Amino acid sequence: MYLKHLTAVLFLIALSPAYSQVVPAAKQERLPISVGAGFSNFYTDWSRYEAGPTVWIDWNFYRAPSLLRGFGLEVEGRDINYLRTGDVPNLREDTAGGGVIYTWRHFRRFHYYGKFIMSYGSIDFSSLSPNYHHDTRTVKAPGGGAEYRLWNSLWLRGDYEWQFWPDLGHGNTLTPNGFTIGAMFDLGHPL
Repeated sequence: MYLKHLTAVLFLIALSPAYSQVVPAAKQERLPISVGAGFSNFYTDWSRYEAGPTVWIDWNFYRAPSLLRGFGLEVEGRDINYLRTGDVPNLREDTAGGGVIYTWRHFRRFHYYGKFIMSYGSIDFSSLSPNYHHDTRTVKAPGGGAEYRLWNSLWLRGDYEWQFWPDLGHGNTLTPNGFTIGAMFDLGHPL
């Protein structure tokens, strides 16, 4: 009888690893940041089309209360200075700024978003005045686009932005607009 009890106890001890914990004891927090770079092609509203690099960083509110889920902050920089198709040889538009972004994450592989960016804008141009060929303005820019998950945390991003540059001395507001195609690495989105 003693041998039967000893065998039963040893059998139960051997089975104890089968009752492992199924819920993790802790989760490692990830940075809620996405970093991306792309190539922009803009209609400059001054001299046809120009292109250039764009970089951005998004901070997403993944762990926010339900009212704020989907919202985030975006910082963006753009240099429109290359591949000119117009007749202004020194036209250059640079912007750097930030604003709010709302991302709709209803699908696993596709995300859609809208944004509003306020930027510091710098523009170089040709003019009849020998002393006036550069100016700066506060630029407002609504935009939107879509993101497609290529692999794990790597996303493809297509973006449209419409900028509003206030009066540059000729009575009109410039409204450059264009597309950006790029790649983004999401450091913190839960998969």
